Amino acid sequence: MQQYELEAWLGDDHGLNDDQISELLAQADEIEERCDGDQDEMREELVTAYRLMIEEPDTVVAELAERRVAASVAEANALAGLRQAATTLIGRGDATEAGFARQAGVDRMTVRKWLGKQ
Repeated sequence: MQQYELEAWLGDDHGLNDDQISELLAQADEIEERCDGDQDEMREELVTAYRLMIEEPDTVVAELAERRVAASVAEANALAGLRQAATTLIGRGDATEAGFARQAGVDRMTVRKWLGKQ
């Protein structure tokens, strides 16, 4: 990332001094290398790096931890729903194990486990 790209991304009212911009630019380069081109990961890491410069670190970490827990709960709930859908749809012949697995974005062995066919 070039400095002008970072400054454009930050906007006019970013609240960072020149040293902080240089530090964030260095972090952006490390982030880009670490994330191997995954734009979503890079954006999330860069936003966090910036926030850690302008906000209380405890606040940033607490929010991220809360988001992680919420995502875990959402995943568990979605998997429970998918398990029930697999049981119902495969049980009544409306779907195959492989077809359901493909549609649900899980592997067939997961579907078989849900059906008690380990």
